[in-house]
Amino acid sequence: MGSRDSLISPISFEGDGRLASAIQVCEADLSAVEWLYDAPGSYRRRELLEPLIADWRSWLAALPLADLTAAERLDAFLLDHHLACRARDMERERDRTEAAAAARPWLGEIIRLLDAHRAKADLDPAASAQLLAEGWKGIEALKQSLSSSASDPEVHRAARLLERLWPQLQEWRTFYAGYHPMFSWWTAQPFGAMQQAMERFADARRSAGEGAIGGDPVGREALIDDLEAALIPYTPEELIAIGDAEMAWCRRELERAASDLGCGGDWRNALDRVKEDHVEPGQQAFYVRDLAREAVAFLEERGLLTIPPLARDGWRMEMMSPERQKANPFFLGGSAIYISYPTDAMSDEEKRMAMRGNNRHFSRATVQHELVPGHFMQSFSGRRYRPYRGLFWTPFWTEGWALYWEMRLYELGFPRTPEERIGMLFWRTHRAARVAFSLRFHMGQMDAGECVEMLVRDVGHERSTAEGEVRRSFGGDYPPLYQCAYLIGGLQFRALHRELVGPGGLDDRSFHDAVLRENCMPVAMLRTALRREPARPGALFRWRFADHLLG
Repeated sequence: MGSRDSLISPISFEGDGRLASAIQVCEADLSAVEWLYDAPGSYRRRELLEPLIADWRSWLAALPLADLTAAERLDAFLLDHHLACRARDMERERDRTEAAAAARPWLGEIIRLLDAHRAKADLDPAASAQLLAEGWKGIEALKQSLSSSASDPEVHRAARLLERLWPQLQEWRTFYAGYHPMFSWWTAQPFGAMQQAMERFADARRSAGEGAIGGDPVGREALIDDLEAALIPYTPEELIAIGDAEMAWCRRELERAASDLGCGGDWRNALDRVKEDHVEPGQQAFYVRDLAREAVAFLEERGLLTIPPLARDGWRMEMMSPERQKANPFFLGGSAIYISYPTDAMSDEEKRMAMRGNNRHFSRATVQHELVPGHFMQSFSGRRYRPYRGLFWTPFWTEGWALYWEMRLYELGFPRTPEERIGMLFWRTHRAARVAFSLRFHMGQMDAGECVEMLVRDVGHERSTAEGEVRRSFGGDYPPLYQCAYLIGGLQFRALHRELVGPGGLDDRSFHDAVLRENCMPVAMLRTALRREPARPGALFRWRFADHLLG
């Protein structure tokens, strides 16, 4: 660090819980910078975060490990690993932002303008007006690119960056308009022109979205980096093979359920029959309520998980808007469950597709995934046990836990009929397909349209729900490995369960409670915590939890 003052907040880390306190202070330090310099691609944010992360890693390196408890050593390793990954992610964001700004310099100038505003710099109204004039011309040019290249990754990246910058540019204008006389004199006309250009751009973006689905593949090297960050010692190709093996198992199970349903092993015919079994309009929310209570009763009767009284019915229900259902055609959940179902504003075709996609039997699998024992239970526990570890969130822990329960409940007979088995198997097939289509997309082996066709052909999606799923996967709101994390994380939890539960080991309840009380982290690190082993980086990366599926 040389002669530079450390950026770490001056807090004492003495006594019990010092690593927990350090993690909370570290998160607050990082969040303070990100809150202040909040523009997408902010140059100033990166300039501050890089030395701050270096200071924290130096502090961790100087810790006397011999004086720490096992839990504190694990926390120290988790924090250092998180900071290393955060630094790597910043480098990737820098490269992608600079690539977008190199092709369209006005985007980079908007970022600098917003950075200067957050830094309380003096305002230059004339220079601002010139930038706005360049901006609206740039937006018009980008709009033209959408008509011929909407699915081009470079166009998608620039469009996505502009959409994220625009609300902050509007806030910047609101701050000065009517307050600074020269600001309004210089900028009223060019900002108005820019606003009109953005409205035309938004219309073009919607029109393009109805056809081509954009996306921004990160490449195989970035996937390898992300897998190393998740402590998963498999190549993308190996994970695709694991997903294919799981899909083959699902297909055999679907054919068996189809035979039991009287469809002669024709899984597509059986799936069509299942899709037609949906509740009447207006009843989906009450059906969700009943399914959630049924799942809780199933768990408690078998002693699988400790469910505190406040967790049994402590979640909320929200209805998803028709617009949001275009990208999220199914349920979402966490502290609340967001219900996808037709509204009176939808067309007849949209209503029927939405009802088929959210039928009784698909919903049965989805509700327990989103509520108890899935995401709501994670959220409930995460606020009560080691909440400071929320910093170490990973989709392999979050989605993997919920997918693990889909597997476990299937094994325990939660689906009672062929229709219910088909409903759960549809989702399991879907998770397996996500591994293949998401990794192949990011390696440039499939485009978004081919991903849609795969979901329709091999999983049995309605076309509208397949398009929504792919749009959601690659729209920019999820990290590259997120879609693959459902199945792969679920397999990690299942492997861990098989290692630790049984004669001479833990029972089901003790295992599941212990997982939730450790809170989130890469599953390989959770394994060391539950096995009470020291956190050794090399050993963590050698856990080949799914090799049986590669044989």
